[in-house]
Amino acid sequence: MTHAVAVAGATGYAGGEVLRLLAGHPEVRIGAVTAHANAGERLGALQPHLPALADRVLQATTADVLAGHEVVVLALPHGASAALAAELEERTPGTLVIDAGADHRLESGEAWERFYGSEHAGTWPYGLPELPGQRERLAGARRIAVPGCYPTTSILALAPGFTAGVLEPRDVVIVAASGTSGAGKAAKPHLLGSEVMGGMSPYGVGGGHRHTPEIEQGLSQAAGEPVEVSFTPTLAPVPRGILATATARLRSDVEPARVRAAWEEAYADEPFVHVLPEGQWPTTKAVLGSNHVVLQLAVDPHVGRVIVTAALDNLTKGTAGGAVQSMNIALGLPEQTGLEIQGVAP
Repeated sequence: MTHAVAVAGATGYAGGEVLRLLAGHPEVRIGAVTAHANAGERLGALQPHLPALADRVLQATTADVLAGHEVVVLALPHGASAALAAELEERTPGTLVIDAGADHRLESGEAWERFYGSEHAGTWPYGLPELPGQRERLAGARRIAVPGCYPTTSILALAPGFTAGVLEPRDVVIVAASGTSGAGKAAKPHLLGSEVMGGMSPYGVGGGHRHTPEIEQGLSQAAGEPVEVSFTPTLAPVPRGILATATARLRSDVEPARVRAAWEEAYADEPFVHVLPEGQWPTTKAVLGSNHVVLQLAVDPHVGRVIVTAALDNLTKGTAGGAVQSMNIALGLPEQTGLEIQGVAP
């Protein structure tokens, strides 16, 4: 028996990527596809890379349309999911609702209000299965908050070191470059091709990026104590992908030779996270279109720091792939179902 899945926000980058993955998923049937301003149009006119769904007519994003599905994926801007999710809870409490937006990721209401400027909607189980203990929280869940793309990359880069107790929880520095699709599909002058091509630029500098508290939350869970992070994002002139360089101080009693083993042991049985052989470094191109993460690490003995570089596709593992992977766990399906797609080259 297949599971009926509705996708709200089907015309955006995240919604389109969710549909791309679901179209190849053997255990689901795609139900309603919805939009706001584009309701009534053909999906194919807005997502031409999805020919199997081209003739679907976009419906309005309402609880009436979404109710009755076993799974609802909300690929909506932050602030737009909470009210709709609450209405679905009243209408169909047994529905698995997966929020690909930010509304339900943070545990701290204070952090939410400080970074997002609105009332906190509550916290749902966090859809990062590779975080220790998280698969147990996702199994059978009816509500799942998909992590942000930067937090997925950053947490996976450093979590093994904190779990193993080899890293100091202070003075953690992460600099990450993302493709322009991370900013969404709405037209913005600074994201025009002529503005982006041939250059890189920082933004959210000085601890102002909204993903900072989410990164700290995930790494603190791995460490079992508060972790403080300085996070700086940059915009890269590519459509997709994130390359993060994350560094943390090595604890004084830890031998550098022990460090690599912590990451290799943590990810030895993970289907989607790969520690590359020594000497091989991650590239975003290697994971394009896939749910895979590649990473490499080194110890800088001069300053006693561990440096981890990680790459993933921000729309796949960073958003839609994380949603489908978590959905599989919640429904009791094999975790890799529908996600076996490899990277694209050249």
